[in-house]
Amino acid sequence: MILAAGVIEPTWQVAVFVAFRVASALPTLRWPFAGALIALVADFADLFLMDVIGGITDYQRLDKLCDLGYIATFLVVAARWSGLERVVAFVLFGYRMIGEVAFEITGQRALLLLFPNVFEFWFVAVAARRHYRADRALTPRQASLALLILLIAKEAQEYFLHVDRFLDQFSALGALQGVWHTITGR
Repeated sequence: MILAAGVIEPTWQVAVFVAFRVASALPTLRWPFAGALIALVADFADLFLMDVIGGITDYQRLDKLCDLGYIATFLVVAARWSGLERVVAFVLFGYRMIGEVAFEITGQRALLLLFPNVFEFWFVAVAARRHYRADRALTPRQASLALLILLIAKEAQEYFLHVDRFLDQFSALGALQGVWHTITGR
């Protein structure tokens, strides 16, 4: 239940949900690439957790607030970077935070399309490059191409999640059952 002031009621389900999301972000501090993948998988998997424990009435708002946990860990790691990687990360983070604040004030999901979270995709791409090709510097041309590709991918994701609301018609377990039925015919 959401209280009149728009604050999420602190239930045990919300506490479990938040603890799961925070715990999934922490490995990023030690292992940026692997930790980022864990945090992003947990961001998707929390739908299953919500289905199992119930008691979460405003998933969208709670999810956006919990996203700040892993995004903050990404930012802490990005602050250790230098040069173009760091500058782009900070600009993308700031841009997304403007969108997050606007979303929290208005509740308009379409704002998330206008302010896509390219920061998280940038972080994963840079963490992967630093993990697998630490000896190679990122050039401005490579960064521009990467940003274009990441923006297109993120806009598509934001559209399907927040404008088309494709996943809103499914519970996580219901979606798995649908996939299973499609694959097996049962």
